[in-house]
Amino acid sequence: MSAYKSILVPVGDARSAAVPLDTALRLANRFASHVTALHVRFDPTTAVPLVGEGMSGAMIDEMIGRAETQAGERAAEARAAFEAACERLEVARLGQPPATGASAEWAETVGREDETVAWRGRLSDLLVFGHPGGEAEAPAMLTMNDALMASGRPLLLCPAEPAAPPEALGSSIAIAWNGSAEAARAVGWAMPLLRHARTVTVLAVSEHSGRPVDAPAGELAAYLAWNGVTAATSVVQASASHAGEELLRQSRLCGADLLVMGAYTHSRLRQLILGGVTRHVIAHAPLHVLMCH
Repeated sequence: MSAYKSILVPVGDARSAAVPLDTALRLANRFASHVTALHVRFDPTTAVPLVGEGMSGAMIDEMIGRAETQAGERAAEARAAFEAACERLEVARLGQPPATGASAEWAETVGREDETVAWRGRLSDLLVFGHPGGEAEAPAMLTMNDALMASGRPLLLCPAEPAAPPEALGSSIAIAWNGSAEAARAVGWAMPLLRHARTVTVLAVSEHSGRPVDAPAGELAAYLAWNGVTAATSVVQASASHAGEELLRQSRLCGADLLVMGAYTHSRLRQLILGGVTRHVIAHAPLHVLMCH
């Protein structure tokens, strides 16, 4: 892949949309991409069978009306944030493919956010998400996991509190490498950023102290060299329960502003029971993370 030409940003509300919109629009300016800001409204009528028993028709109508009003206000505030970001970063609002330059459009629909984002993501080169918060089962987390597992596309996760706006995201990149198919896909999707990075460091993750790494970092470095990318290598030794923590520590030490990694390379059941690198990184990463399943 030479560039990200189509970027999808799920926009839930004005507050959580600020960082991912800024990130996506800056990438659009760099790669002459088109950004779609997608807002999915919840349909309150779908909740009637769950909460409507014992309620009068008038009460249900009032509940639905109030929910629709709140949804409309939320959508209006989110769109205002989108328009303000486009103005600030000088990105044109267009709905058709332009000849040159960055562009963006607002898209709004009604339905289930997790399902809608996943299928819309399949026709995008990159999905940009804001931080989902601390609750593993929160709606934002469920939407992000569905997009990651079902879209077949890379996901760029923004940190909850970035140190500074990503003026040149990917100037220093760390790659979490364990030889998995997921990690290999992530490297392939990250190539547009890797080719322009000032420094690239391959962090070979070994969860078994004293055992050689199954997929040596040098082999990935050689592959990257054929693609015009010069990479340093380092081995990250950590127990399975602390691999994510150590990976983030090593990323900080090498000055990375972007971490590239495979997501859920072990079974999700194992990760739910024992924890895992992906869950730890999603919860605690202080830098942008490009992930792929």
